[in-house]
Amino acid sequence: MNKFHGTGVAMVTPFQADGQVDYDALQKLIDHLIDGGVEYLVSLGTTGESATLSKEEKKQIFAFTAKAVNKRVLLVAGIAGNNTLETAAEMKAFDTTGYDAILSASPHYNKPTQEGIYQHYKALAEAAPLPIILYNVPSRTGSSVSAETTVRLATDFKNIIGIKEASGNFELLNQLLRDKPEDFLVISGDDPISLQMIAMGGVGVISVVGNALPKQFSDMIRKCLKGDFKGAQPAHYSMIEFTRLMFAEGSPAGVKAALKQLGVCGDTIRLPLVNISADAVEKIKNQIGLIG
Repeated sequence: MNKFHGTGVAMVTPFQADGQVDYDALQKLIDHLIDGGVEYLVSLGTTGESATLSKEEKKQIFAFTAKAVNKRVLLVAGIAGNNTLETAAEMKAFDTTGYDAILSASPHYNKPTQEGIYQHYKALAEAAPLPIILYNVPSRTGSSVSAETTVRLATDFKNIIGIKEASGNFELLNQLLRDKPEDFLVISGDDPISLQMIAMGGVGVISVVGNALPKQFSDMIRKCLKGDFKGAQPAHYSMIEFTRLMFAEGSPAGVKAALKQLGVCGDTIRLPLVNISADAVEKIKNQIGLIG
C-alpha cells in the first residue's frame, strides 16, 4: 500500500488516575493498534490531548512513541499552533528520529484569512524537517482551509504532501479532489464519512474510532481502497452507532471510555475535558458487545 494510504489512528494519550502520562498503557495502546493492522499512527494530534500537555511531556511522549513503534508502521507527529513563528521553530527543532511526517492543523482562534492560512503553512513548509500533512478542522479552529488554498499549497510546496480533511463540506471536497495535484493525498478526518470520501478519491482516514476498533476499521478501509464498497458496507453500518457515541459527549472522552472497556488503558482525561456519563459508558459497552 502506498505511503499514508489506509488507516492512520490519531492516538489517545493514556493518563494514570493522578493525571500523569501512563507510559505502560501507551505501549499497550501502540501494540493494540499495530496488532490490529492499521497502516500508521499519529502521535499528539487533537485526540492525544496535545492542548493540555506541557512542552516537556510532548517531547517525552514523542520520543517514547518512536521507540515503542520501532519502525513497525509509519509514524506522524502532531505539531500545530496559532503562533506561526513559534510553530515553525518547534518544527525546526523537532527530533525526527522514527517519524515520517508532521500533521499540522490550521491556526485556531485567530481566524486568519485564506492568505493568512497560506502564509502560515508557507512558513511551516520552509521550516519543516519532514513532509507536512495539512489538517482542516473548522469545527475546532474557527476557520476553514478552502479548496483553492489547499491546491495552491499543494502546488507550491512539494513537502506539503496531503491534507486531513474534517470539514464535512462535500462541496469543498468535490472541488479539492477535482483540482488537486495527482499525487496529493486527501485523507478523511471524519470517521463516519470515510467510506464516502474514499469513493470520491480519498486515500484513507486518520481515525479516532480506530483506537478502539483497529482491526474492524482498517479492514473496512482496505476493502474501500480496493473498490469493494459493497463488501465494506456491513462493517460501515455496524459501526455507525459506536462511532456516534465516540463523539456524543466529546472526544477523546468517548474513545477513552471504550478503551477502558477493552482493557487497553484507563479513561482519565485532563480538564477542561471531563469523562462521559455513566449512561454513555453503558451504551458504548453494549455496542462493543454487538460489534465483537
